[in-house]
Amino acid sequence: MSVHLSDNRITALARQILRVIATEGEVVNERAALTEVKRLLSENFQRDDKIDELVRRKIASLSRRVVPGSTEWDVLYRRYSEEEARKHKF
Repeated sequence: MSVHLSDNRITALARQILRVIATEGEVVNERAALTEVKRLLSENFQRDDKIDELVRRKIASLSRRVVPGSTEWDVLYRRYSEEEARKHKF
């Protein structure tokens, strides 16, 4: 399922991650580390959004109607998500 986070929320998550990383070792440049964590989070969320879009299109294109939220829809969504992640090396 697609989740759209604001820049402020991504920054808050990045700061939390950075705090954990800092407890494990020394963070030499906090600003650079924060920027990198934000970039990685954004890439990850974009990847998830792209997979979600591809999977929903694939389910919608089936010859039969599959009701969102049904067990069949959930199984297809999971299967197609895994296929798309492998196919596109996400």
